[in-house]
Parts: sequence; structure tokens; C-alpha cells
Amino acid sequence: MAMEETLPPMGVHGMGHKIRRKEDMRFLTGKGTYVDDIKLPNMAYLVFVRSPYAHAKIKKINIEKAKSIPGVIDIITGEELEKAGLAWIPTLMGDKMMVLPTDKVVFQGQEIAAVIAEDKYVAMDAANQIEVEYEPLEPVVDPKKALEPNSPLVRPDKNSNLVFRWEAGNKELTDKVFKEADIVVSQDFYYQRLHVAYMEPVGSVAQYDPVSGKLTLWMTTQAPHVVRTVFSLVTKIPENKIRIISPDIGGGFGGKVYVYPGYVVSAYASIKLGRPVKWINTRSEDMKSTAFARDFHIHGELAAKKDGTILGLRIKVISDHGAFYGDANPSKFPAGLFSICTGAYDIKAAYVEVTGAYTNKPAGGIAYRCSFRVTEAVYTIERLVDILAHELNMDPAELRLKNFIPPERFPYKSALGWTYDSGNYAAALKKAMEKIGYYELRKEQEEKRKKGEIMGIGISTFVEIVGAGPADLFDIVGIKMFDSAEIRIHPTGKVIARFGTRAQGQGHETTYAQIISEILGIPVEDIIVEEGDTDTCPYGLGTYASRSTPTAGAAAAVSARKILDKAKKIAAHLLEAREEDIVFEKGKFYVKGYPDKYKTIQDVALAAYTNPPPNMEAGLEAVTYYNPPNMTFPFGAYICVVDIDKGTGQVKVRRFVAVDDCGNIINPVIVDGQIMGGLTMGFGTAFMEEIKYDENGNIYGGSFAEYLIPTAVETPKWELDKTVTPSPHHPLGAKGVGESATVGSPAAFVNAVVDALWHLGVKHIDMPIWPWKVWKVLKEKGVASDE
Repeated sequence: MAMEETLPPMGVHGMGHKIRRKEDMRFLTGKGTYVDDIKLPNMAYLVFVRSPYAHAKIKKINIEKAKSIPGVIDIITGEELEKAGLAWIPTLMGDKMMVLPTDKVVFQGQEIAAVIAEDKYVAMDAANQIEVEYEPLEPVVDPKKALEPNSPLVRPDKNSNLVFRWEAGNKELTDKVFKEADIVVSQDFYYQRLHVAYMEPVGSVAQYDPVSGKLTLWMTTQAPHVVRTVFSLVTKIPENKIRIISPDIGGGFGGKVYVYPGYVVSAYASIKLGRPVKWINTRSEDMKSTAFARDFHIHGELAAKKDGTILGLRIKVISDHGAFYGDANPSKFPAGLFSICTGAYDIKAAYVEVTGAYTNKPAGGIAYRCSFRVTEAVYTIERLVDILAHELNMDPAELRLKNFIPPERFPYKSALGWTYDSGNYAAALKKAMEKIGYYELRKEQEEKRKKGEIMGIGISTFVEIVGAGPADLFDIVGIKMFDSAEIRIHPTGKVIARFGTRAQGQGHETTYAQIISEILGIPVEDIIVEEGDTDTCPYGLGTYASRSTPTAGAAAAVSARKILDKAKKIAAHLLEAREEDIVFEKGKFYVKGYPDKYKTIQDVALAAYTNPPPNMEAGLEAVTYYNPPNMTFPFGAYICVVDIDKGTGQVKVRRFVAVDDCGNIINPVIVDGQIMGGLTMGFGTAFMEEIKYDENGNIYGGSFAEYLIPTAVETPKWELDKTVTPSPHHPLGAKGVGESATVGSPAAFVNAVVDALWHLGVKHIDMPIWPWKVWKVLKEKGVASDE
């Protein structure tokens, strides 16, 4: 059915309505404005010289040839930045990073020097003429070896390669439970290193005005206000003289939270030269030097009774964080949220420890469309539960249903300390099982095995944790985590709403407008949503970790209700009635019992400026800085069916059913789009994507020729459904959904493949599950076909 037949026109469409995204026309007609679209008079271009080594001393940098090339304006090295106090800057939490090195390089592709020229091609030519003399050092590539006492040091400012050691849970109780268990299963997992592979590489345009002393930066950041604060702290420029603008962003997925050297050097160059400076990474530069995700070495153990009752969980992790610790404090983000690893299960005791290591690779620690380690946590528990089911000869679905947290136990405090807000996990799984015809598929699988055919069914039931706040649990560079919404109704009843978040494809212009429309009864097309400009938008912490709806969406609801309270007083004044007698419905105020005598919200807006009640301030606007009382906990149940070709090892995903629960839904079309995108990312993770390094720290997968991502050709058809379990503490009952599918789907894919091969004695295959890996297993088991 055509889109125009299924989606209603714009109007008063609040929560739950399928309406077309307001931003789509701009993007579909090529009218979006991205950083590389910014063109300013007298603009110069910046290109980096990058290291061919993963670990080496810098002996000498010769810039004379490059400086002599016509069109070269300046060349900036680490020594110059060191004199300016900019050789190192803080990451968003708990670490610092080199902008340009002075003594040694710590990963292949690291920025060494910056060439500024009249155009980017001159800058590229000049960069190739800069001669750097290196003394290669032994690289540290394996995080386990990095933690050994005699390992070479990665960082010149550190005395070890240990980033952090973090633990959660009751070790003594967990050890006791394991000793008393009837069965213990264990498995080593490697969650491979991934690049976020957004459509738009990172970049910035810096413009310094020497007259006003104001620095304006257009940049590909997911957190403009936080970056402004960091820039002010580092450069000593007053924060009110720094303007960060995040225009349209071609995907972020966590990779654009990081503060990249190019942002800093372009700003420094603009201040030095007194003219605008543009820096845009090429795709290959982006793949080699920007922040990465995952790279977790995991050992997991699950203890249970003979009847399948799960008693305890024990996990030990070594995480590879590259040379710099990308985004956040270990106790709160990259390690801390691994403590969601008990998942949807009522587990008596759990203990988890995570150790982070520095290696000679680009920065790690970012969240790739997951709430900082939730994906790895879900993958671990879901793989272990499947292994336990097979060891006990129990159906994997029945084992899950037996161990789910029952709905009457919410709010539920897990063995690792999180208080889950709400959930009905059995309902989601049963819905998925019914939709896919689970028991019929098991019968089909049994029949196919008799004929020598290979079919698998994989289940993943996940709980995510999103919303970063609450403020007492989370901060960035000391700034407590909240988010903001400012809503202003003009005299004509039109609305402008500004937020501290920044969309990168999530559809905020539509969903935020729908929230406001739901409460105030104003048509969606009359509401303009703005984000990403620190001069005009209220201070916020940005968009990542699926936090926009739980924080800024909640702030929008609270601000709209503040406005409604004031509007009700004005309506009472206009209708000459008591405020308590005023009823508000569908954009109209009327006196109780007299619905035909009313004033519209637009009438009230005009009166707010022209005829407010005595002693009332004019205007109709509100701002809210919302601190959520708790995280929200979306969940879901995914079932995947695969067939395996014995001749090639090719895994074909025949069906994939995804049942998600993100609480009350704002726009079903946008939610489905987010889920489909996340499932496709999960599919790529399971079967295609990996960044690897050789023993010298040379990257494999430094372009899309080697780092494969799914296209429409490979991507399966997704079958979606929902359950709705509202969050009791969110003003809208919403939970967030942007990361759920990426979190939940990899385990379903892997469980399906292993389920297909378990009868052959296969317990686990690490991702990505390439056909050659499967064929090798089939060959070893004597069932590979030569046809």
C-alpha cells in the first residue's frame, strides 16, 4: 500500500499516531544541511598527516617541502599545540587524549600534523610531502597481554596499561550459589570490534571573529552543549563566546559523542589565522582513526538446578579501550551498565567484573547504538541461557519462561542493583512464539534433521537500560545528567520548541512535536522543533544511549503541562468562570457542562500577550530541566529461523520476528523504523562486520571494501509486533526504543546458528559468523556437502 494511503495528513496528531516525519521532505529532496555543506567566505581547508605505525617514537618532522607548495597557509604540529596548552584535552569523562603527539604515536592513523591550505587538494598534496622520521616500538595489540607486568606502555602519561577495574554484585553469595548448583555451564565469548559506519564522516568548520572574540563551530557532534563546555575549559574562551552548531547529522550511533582532534585543531587554526577553517575526514580516515565499539573478551558462567531454575551468574570481562578512553567514566557507562547482564531473569546472585586495557588502537569505549555495554551484557546472558537449555535438554523458550521475572514483582531490584520499572517478559515471548509458529517450527526442524538438512531457531529475550540520568547516577565532566525543553507559544498560536538533545536520524522534529500536540492540542505542523545550537537551545546533555525520549521527551511533556496550567487560568479569565470549572479537550477550553462555549488554545495564546488576567505575566512559555527519577527499561523477545547450506556454510535467515515493548508509543512509524534499522545493524554484527588488527597494529577493515555492512540485498525481511507496558515514572509512560534492536538481535542470530549445529556437537561460534566459519565446522563434523 502506498505511503500516502496509510499515513494521515498533518493535523492535531498526538501520541500513537502514524504521521509522516516532518523532516523527511528536507532530506528526501536534498535540502538537508550537513557540516560539509557549510561554505564561508575566505575559508581554508585542513588535512592531517597520519601515522603509518601503531606505536613509534617521533624523531623528527620536516615540514619544509610542504610549506613551499603554493596555496599552503600553515602547518601545525604537536609542539605548537603544546606551547598553546592544547596538546592534550579531556575526553568526556575519566581520561584525556592527545590532540597532536609530540613524542610518540599510539595507533595507526593517528593525527601527527595538520596542513591548512587554500583548498583541500593542495592540503592533501602538502600532507604527502611532510617527512616524519619514526623509531618503531613494539605495539600492544592484545588487551590480555597489555595487562601483563612486562608489557610495553601504550601511553606516555601512564605507568600501566590498566584503564580500570570495576565490579558489581555479591561475590561471596554468588560463589556459594555456584557451589550448591546442580549444573554449571560456561563459555568464552569474543564480541568483536566494530565501527559505527555512519553515512557521514566526522568533521567541523571553525570560524573565529577577532572583533567580537566569538568562536563558532559547526560540527558533527551528538552533544553540542557538553562540547562547548569542554572547549571553554580547554581554550579559556568564555563559554558565552563559543557557539557550537550541530546541523543535520548523517548518523551518530555513539561515534559522534567523542571530541576528535580535528575539532580542536580547526578551532585553533581559525583563531590563529583569523579565517574560517574546514576539516572533514575521508571515509578511510574515519574508519582508521575514529572511536570504535565493543571489543570485549568475555567469560560467562551460569549456575542452575536440574529443573532449569537459574541460581547464579558470574562474568569476567577484559575490554579493549584502545589508546584513549573514548567517552565516559567506567563506573557509570562503559563498564557500569554491563550490570544489566542478569537480563529478564529472576536470578538470586550475580557477580561481574570488567577490566579495561589500553592498546595501540584508536579510542574505544563508545556505545554503538547501545546503552554503554548493554549489548554485550545481553549477548552474554542470552548465549548462556541457550547453552544451559541445550545442556539440560530443555526447550530454550520454556527455560526462559520458567525463569522470567514475573510481572507482579515490579518494580524489581536485580541482583546487581538496578530497579527495573515495569515489564511483562512472558507476554512478549509468547506473542513472538505465536506469531512465528514456534512449536510447528520445532517439528519442522526435527523432520529436516532426519533428512540431513540443517535448520536452527534462535531466541533472544532482552532488557535494555536507557535514559541517562538520573543525575545522582550519571554525569559528564561533572555535569549532572538531565535534559531540557523550552516551549514558546506565539500570539498567533504557533509554537517553537527548543531542546538540549540532537537528533541524528531519530525523528525528533516529529516526535517532540507530537508530544506537545498531545498535551496542548496544537497541530503538529504548527510546531517547529529546534536542536543543536548552543546559542538558542537550552543546555542539555545530547542524544545517545536512547536517552532523548526518557529525558527531553519528558521535559517537553512537563513544559507543555506548565503552559497548559497557565493557559487554563487565562481561559477562565476570558470565559468569566472559575479555574476549577474549566475543562480542556482537543485544543479547546470550555466551562464544565457548556462545551459549546469555548476558547481555543490559539485564542488563549493571543490573550496571553494582549489581555492577560490582572497580575499575571504576559506570554505563554515554559522551560524544564528534567531529571528522571530512574532509568527506563524497554524489553523485547526476538525469534530467528535460519537454514544452513551444507555446501557453502551460508546462513540464510528465513524469518525474524521481533516483539518490542518500549512503553507508550509516540509514533509507530518512527518506532518501526528505529527497530528495523537496529535489526539490520544486529544482522551486520552477527554475520558481516569486524575491525581486526595484525600483530603490528595494522588495521584490517579500513574501508567499506573490507568492512562489510548489510545492503538491501542481504537484509532479511523483519516481522514486527509490540506489547505495551508503560513506564510508571515517565510523564508519558514511554521508555525509548532507538537501541533495542541492536541490543537484542545479535544473540538471536547466533543462537539460531548454534541451535542448528548443536546436535553436531557445536557449542559456540564467535561473531561475525562468516560462511567459511560454518563450512569449516561442517567439514570437521563430516557433514559438509561437496555439491
